Amino acid sequence: MIESPCIQICQIDPDTQICIGCFRSLTEIACWGSMTPQARRAVMQDLPAREAALAKGDQPVAIPRLGS
Repeated sequence: MIESPCIQICQIDPDTQICIGCFRSLTEIACWGSMTPQARRAVMQDLPAREAALAKGDQPVAIPRLGS
């Protein structure tokens, strides 16, 4: 089974294009299953900072990682 940050609250913020449940970008969500474990871990490490930025009203920069 592939580890995922998804918590079943799938709503995309229209301004940031980040899911407000898991804090991944649409590209990251779409590519999650084909990403390497290392790429998924890198995204997971970015998520707390994205959550904090959204909580402060900032716009986090999501960097799509396509896992190779």
